[in-house]
Amino acid sequence: MNIPKIPLGEWVDSFVAWLTIALGGLFTFITNVIDGLLDIIVNVLSVGPPVVLILILTLLVTYTSRWPLGVFTLISLLLIDNLGYWDSSIQTLAIVLLSGLLTIVIGVPLGIWCSQRKTVQSIVTPILDFMQTMPAFVYLIPSILFFGIGVVPGIIASFIFAIAPTIRMTNLGIQKVPNDLIEAANAFGSSTSQRLFKVQLPLATPTIMAGINQSIMLALSMVVTASLVGAPGLGADVYRAVSQIDVGQGFEAGLSIVFIAIVLDRITQNLRNPAYRHAVKPKIAFSILALLIVVTAIVVTIFEGKGAVNGDANGIGAQVDYEIVGIEPGAGLMELTNTALKDYELDDWTLLEGSSAAMVAQLQKAITNQEPIIITGWSPHWMFSSFDLKYLDDPKGSFGGAEDIHTVVRKGLEQDAPGAYRILDQFSWEPSDMEVVMVDITDGMDPSEAAEKWINANPDKVSEWTKGAQSGNGERIKLVYVAWDTEIASTNVIGKVLEQNGYKVTLSQVEVGPMFAGVANGSADAMVGAWLPTTHAEYYNTYKNDIVDLGRNLHGTKNGLVVPEYVDIDSVEDLK
Repeated sequence: MNIPKIPLGEWVDSFVAWLTIALGGLFTFITNVIDGLLDIIVNVLSVGPPVVLILILTLLVTYTSRWPLGVFTLISLLLIDNLGYWDSSIQTLAIVLLSGLLTIVIGVPLGIWCSQRKTVQSIVTPILDFMQTMPAFVYLIPSILFFGIGVVPGIIASFIFAIAPTIRMTNLGIQKVPNDLIEAANAFGSSTSQRLFKVQLPLATPTIMAGINQSIMLALSMVVTASLVGAPGLGADVYRAVSQIDVGQGFEAGLSIVFIAIVLDRITQNLRNPAYRHAVKPKIAFSILALLIVVTAIVVTIFEGKGAVNGDANGIGAQVDYEIVGIEPGAGLMELTNTALKDYELDDWTLLEGSSAAMVAQLQKAITNQEPIIITGWSPHWMFSSFDLKYLDDPKGSFGGAEDIHTVVRKGLEQDAPGAYRILDQFSWEPSDMEVVMVDITDGMDPSEAAEKWINANPDKVSEWTKGAQSGNGERIKLVYVAWDTEIASTNVIGKVLEQNGYKVTLSQVEVGPMFAGVANGSADAMVGAWLPTTHAEYYNTYKNDIVDLGRNLHGTKNGLVVPEYVDIDSVEDLK
């Protein structure tokens, strides 16, 4: 069909851009409120040594679900503390609790409204269908633009993803109240509110609680996804383990999530009918717990305010909340940045983990609003062509000098596909070539089309890569790459060249660790994105005996801290 493509994506982009500007004040207010609430929850959960919270949760689980589960809770939480994931668990628990609180505050009233108005139900139901079927990752994209990088977009995305069961089950529970009871209430002259609060809600409570339980579990399932935009906690630990192919760390962090899920599930399932309600009345037990939480929150808030450090409010640190926006936790650039923080004694600064896309989104938002921002940057990258940026001087050399990008292939490729091996071996281009492809992709062109456009415009360079290489006969070549703009550009270009020379090419996007591991174990044939000798040194040293390094395909890369030109600092030392 020759029907022109409907520019739906462009319309959505324009709408989101308009919302970001038009409702910027509202988004800032929501961000501040959520950040404040999260800080309070974290501070309350962190009061005293870990054993204090462990004992409280153990008693709560025992009261609601009997002593065997209480013993399990005690052992599992002590194990989490022993493994070193207690602080991450506190962050995760706080995120889930806040997401659950938002779900209850907004979801239950919406569910009640749906049960009382058929028109509202008809409108809300398809929206909930859309929310539940849309991939959770999609919610992160506008969340970054609206709320920036960090924990807030993660909480918002978790809330959107998890709210549907609460609304549906609240609506269902109220509608399933027997009609004869409704008629009896009406016969006694009950008003609408009396009928709702005295008859319908009490009878629907078990169903509503089941919906809240499911929402909390869904929110917990989002913790790993939320780590892509900088949300802390166990999700970030799992993401870091995946990036670094650290099986042990991944298992430990994943097991900690399982323990927390079990504890939360048992508490919420039995909250209405505690196992030992005959020994201690629920009203008394939960009133004591609520009073303890409120008093602790007040005391912690007061002492935190008194203990605040009076720094330079006009300094760059205060302007950016002492945060540096980073990328994937497994990236070598992140390790270099952590080294720089130690070298320059920047103890008050925090390096936010997330993703390259989240970092760029935050940069674009800051530049649009002319706000200060510090990011981890590298070149070549299209952002240097699109924005007026500068590297901060690195007098201590923490980020090293210029690097090269190498082509790495699996052992045996030369014998299995000699033509492809030769093309990959002869592949070499300049940063300026790569930036042309990156800019086209950033402007909306499909990566494959951008690669083909560059190939057609540079036949002489391509002929140097294919010189003396025999054509393929449909042999399959699998290329792996990290979702960095540089690697998307280079992998698509070399992939298109291989296709034009008779090979059937598959491109697979992975994290850094799996990229090296895939080539080393033969599940992938090649990659053209190994940054050496610094950024990917750890992975290269781990797998160097199982891979073939064909040498550099690009020279002149650079790593460091990057700021917009309008930010009035010039060196990493200015961050002190």
